[in-house]
Amino acid sequence: MTFTTALDWVRRHVDAGRLPTAVLGIATADGTVALDAFGGAKPEDRYPLFSITKPLVGIAAARVIERGLLTAQTPLTAAVPDFGAGRDDIVRLWHLASHTSGISEPPLDTATPLRDELLRQGRDFAAGTASRYSTLGFAGIAALIEHATGNAWEAEVATWAAEVGADGLSLDLAGTHPIVDAAAAGVDMERFAAQRNPGAGMAGRAGDLLRLGATLLRIGAGDDSGILRPATLAMMRRPLTGDIPRLEPYPAERGQDWGFTWNLRTRAPGLIDRDVYGHAGWAGTEFWVHPSAGVAWVLLTNRAIRDGVDIDELDNAIVSGR
Repeated sequence: MTFTTALDWVRRHVDAGRLPTAVLGIATADGTVALDAFGGAKPEDRYPLFSITKPLVGIAAARVIERGLLTAQTPLTAAVPDFGAGRDDIVRLWHLASHTSGISEPPLDTATPLRDELLRQGRDFAAGTASRYSTLGFAGIAALIEHATGNAWEAEVATWAAEVGADGLSLDLAGTHPIVDAAAAGVDMERFAAQRNPGAGMAGRAGDLLRLGATLLRIGAGDDSGILRPATLAMMRRPLTGDIPRLEPYPAERGQDWGFTWNLRTRAPGLIDRDVYGHAGWAGTEFWVHPSAGVAWVLLTNRAIRDGVDIDELDNAIVSGR
């Protein structure tokens, strides 16, 4: 597999100005097999990951479950007792992890502390009855991690990241590629960075995510020595959204299902291979694992509004290996 077509796809979009800079990396279970940078970027550059942060926190939460300190059924009120005043339902960890909590969503750059937002936001729908994409819900997952372990959520992420050599993952956005159209897209990046958001706030290198991807491929193939047990990864990949309504901004026709913090594109009509899990980020970052095809891939870039960029084209080129 040469992945020439995939590399050319990224080069074409950077040359056309649709992506300002980019790093593309591809890994198998044995490690990185392709890595290149475009538009003046370097392969080792760090980028804001935005919502790729979600499964990174999900892995930390799953490891806490393995330690017997949480279950997917643990209610958010275990960590945030004042949550849900006036609600007649129970929001549990699995609701937070699958975008089915029904907590209304504030702006990405809200100036209100996220734990306070958990308490002040109203109910959008009853927990478990619909799916609407939620970044705020991950403040609830972080609270449960911290309540169960006594450690900061980011420390729990750093622990597993060190085990795979992903030492570039952190909440430090200094020196990362700036989002060229953040203001035009309505996000104040300084205010956003100050949140240290567990649903969107981490930065990293392509190499960090490729190391994680290779590890996940090995775990999925039965390797019991990784950061998760194979049964735990299988639990994270188990669909949790079924046939409930999928509400904007992620409509059903995009093939978006949710596992435990992983985006499962099991119904995506544009993909060759739907046996895929991973996550995308607001400014164009992508991280996807294809167990059957035996590849994981990362695209890091830095533009929020990407007219003319269809990421399914890139995914298909990578899976085909051409």
